[in-house]
Amino acid sequence: MIEVENLCKFYGSVAAIRDVSFHVEKGEILGFLGPNGAGKTTTMRILTGYFPATSGTARVAGFDVFNQLDEVRKRIGYLPENVPLYTDMSVDSYLDFAAQIKGISGRDRKQAVNKVVSDCGLETMRHRLIKKLSKGYRQRVGLAQALVNDPEVLILDEPTVGLDPKQIKEIRSLVKDLSGRRTVILSTHILPEVSMTCNRVVIIHQGRIIAADTLANLTQQNATNTEILATVRGDVDRVENIVRAIPGVRNVARDTEKSNGRSDQGQVLRVGLPTEPDLRGKVARAITDSGAELIDLRSREITLEDVFIRSISAENARESDSAEGMVISESSHVEVPRQ
Repeated sequence: MIEVENLCKFYGSVAAIRDVSFHVEKGEILGFLGPNGAGKTTTMRILTGYFPATSGTARVAGFDVFNQLDEVRKRIGYLPENVPLYTDMSVDSYLDFAAQIKGISGRDRKQAVNKVVSDCGLETMRHRLIKKLSKGYRQRVGLAQALVNDPEVLILDEPTVGLDPKQIKEIRSLVKDLSGRRTVILSTHILPEVSMTCNRVVIIHQGRIIAADTLANLTQQNATNTEILATVRGDVDRVENIVRAIPGVRNVARDTEKSNGRSDQGQVLRVGLPTEPDLRGKVARAITDSGAELIDLRSREITLEDVFIRSISAENARESDSAEGMVISESSHVEVPRQ
């Protein structure tokens, strides 16, 4: 449904994105993840025809974004990070206006507005002025305008930024309901949005794609070690030393945040272990043999946050090594004086 190949955007000599390539299957929700300034919004704006790329190709539903932009726009709904709402208009009149400029006329326009009002839970707000709506309902109006032309592809740029937890949950639910019926790109730097909503993940950093796969595959690829959380009551210092001495244990640290400072409820130890061999049994026996009370022992799953941090750290390390290599190469040049 969406194919992006070697997309680049330069501002003078500065690359906003470089050689960006990814694809999105029909009916899929893709999480486009990255820190602020990574190139997410630039990529989204190129796909929607907001501005051109410097080089590369992009196709939406088989149409070229650069040479067949009118056809692409018919098939795309776009919710930018800052929703361009006319706040002195009512919800109904704004959505009618949005439908009109998207080429929907007459009876079809009225039906289209009624449908997105219902789909986005705006029935009780449709006659209110937009400026009198909460931030959450304004986001719903923005989503409704993106959907009013019944697009095949929906591009959402930071759709939950600035919302409270209840509003985030509501918008997340609306997006998930679109799964299967539309192809969705969800651009965000909020990790829970991706893990709770998306089928696949693309991670962009400093304008480059550094990871792209399903969340399950990415977590499996990053599971080079495992971690267990052991809640212990007793002489925790002694337990730490005993567990640390077990061959294969990588690290032991006290988790003061999870322990909440209450020794009567036990202290939580984070124990880093290899994936193979499985040392959890040895750790449990060592704790109980020490005379301490083992209250709880559980594995900590690799999260999207772990994948994100490790991917960016690995990329930064590669760039650092490359830069050092260039310095060494340049400094190793020695001029031989003429005889």
